[in-house]
Amino acid sequence: MSGSYDGHVIAVNNIVQLILLSLWIVALAAAVFAFFHAVRQRPDAFTAVDKLTKQAWMGILGASIVALLLAQFIFLLGIVAVVAVSVYLVDVRPRVDEVQRGPRW
Repeated sequence: MSGSYDGHVIAVNNIVQLILLSLWIVALAAAVFAFFHAVRQRPDAFTAVDKLTKQAWMGILGASIVALLLAQFIFLLGIVAVVAVSVYLVDVRPRVDEVQRGPRW
């Protein structure tokens, strides 16, 4: 019975590792996307929507990429990086894009 139980534990552990690796890859891809999005934007667009400066966001997103690369060793860094990237993608990016497009009507 012990051998069968060990096999299930290993299988579950492998699935968990695969899920965590997938989440890490998605988070790293999102961080790289967000960084390059910030690079392409005009600096005045960030301040026009009352957000941190372009340089500040590039620093935060660049640090997030580094943190995600180190997250293999320090898990908490990965969580902080995901939060920072999420804030940019959900709050800053849409408003910066909107202010650069101008009014819709």
